[in-house]
Amino acid sequence: MPLSSRSAVVVALGITQTLAWASSYYLPAMLAAPMAKDLGIETPTVFAAFSFALVISAFLGPYAGRCIDRWGGRPVLMATNLVFAAGLLLLGMAHSVVGLLVAWAVLGVGMGSGLYEAAFAGLVRLYGRDSRSAITGITLFAGFASTVGWPLSTLLEGQYGWRGASLGWAALHVCLGLPLNALLPKAAAVADDPEPAVEVATSASTASSPLQASVLLSVLFAITWFISTAMAAHLPRLLMAGGATLAAAVAFGALVGPAQVGARILEFGLLRKVHPLLSARLATLMHPIGAALMAFAGAPLAAVFVIFHGAGNGILTIAKGTLPLVLFGPQGYGARQGLLMVPARIAQALAPWLFGVCLDRWGVGALWLSGTLGLVAFGALMALRAKD
Repeated sequence: MPLSSRSAVVVALGITQTLAWASSYYLPAMLAAPMAKDLGIETPTVFAAFSFALVISAFLGPYAGRCIDRWGGRPVLMATNLVFAAGLLLLGMAHSVVGLLVAWAVLGVGMGSGLYEAAFAGLVRLYGRDSRSAITGITLFAGFASTVGWPLSTLLEGQYGWRGASLGWAALHVCLGLPLNALLPKAAAVADDPEPAVEVATSASTASSPLQASVLLSVLFAITWFISTAMAAHLPRLLMAGGATLAAAVAFGALVGPAQVGARILEFGLLRKVHPLLSARLATLMHPIGAALMAFAGAPLAAVFVIFHGAGNGILTIAKGTLPLVLFGPQGYGARQGLLMVPARIAQALAPWLFGVCLDRWGVGALWLSGTLGLVAFGALMALRAKD
């Protein structure tokens, strides 16, 4: 029987999103090294395959969004559980670089149609404009994806090897993710609309033109994903470049998750009546402020930097779902969301390599790059005007 209450839907999607993120986006951090050793390749090759998956996800996003606009999130998310399971199965069976690339290509299909953007679009198909609290709710759960995923991947790898870990995640998609997504309510049928974007554009609740608003949001999301992915890949090394010890860097890095969730709780409570544009503007300033403090003071303010970064990133994750909804409305949301995220996924694929090069050359000075980008994102949001 489909879930009837909104809270139950949020819990189900929160669990399945945690599973999806932990078994894809957060997988290489723990398994890349043993994969590379077993396959006789360099560890960066594994991350290159992961970047390949992100590029695939970028171009698949708009199509997945259109499917959700037409049929709702339930069938699409159920299908992605099977796609994730297939990709993880292929990963566990890979014995060459070609096999590795094929497996990550399949996982890229799952990532393009089964992560936050798809879940947000599914919620909008169910609840329309009244989806902000539900979007925030699932990010509260999935904010712990790395907290759950990294230890579980490590445990499975230690017991069964990286291949067994991949197969274990595949089994979870079939035995846990698929049944939970099957319980989601069916979205109401919609009539075919040959030009949905036209109607969306004419009803947009923004003082900026629809094209200008779309460009500005694309810039915001691309910068947000670049910074988030760069920090996820290099945060411990960055903190050590600023003078922190390895133990301190690991301890400080662990503050990202709680900071993200804490900020999302704030968004769910105190900021829920505030326009998402205002909370997003405040959030974009968090990383640049923290970066400036860290760049000037080094290790003594490393924890402050991590908390500022995590809090800003936590709210901006919600903004990716709420800003398009508030500015353009629910019609055609999935397709528009997919298009807006294409530059973000490409920036995400480039982030580990590009920021790593900057870190190698400039050390902690690489924060000037991410901090400046954060200010550009703030400028984009200041140029974006909502109707009074």
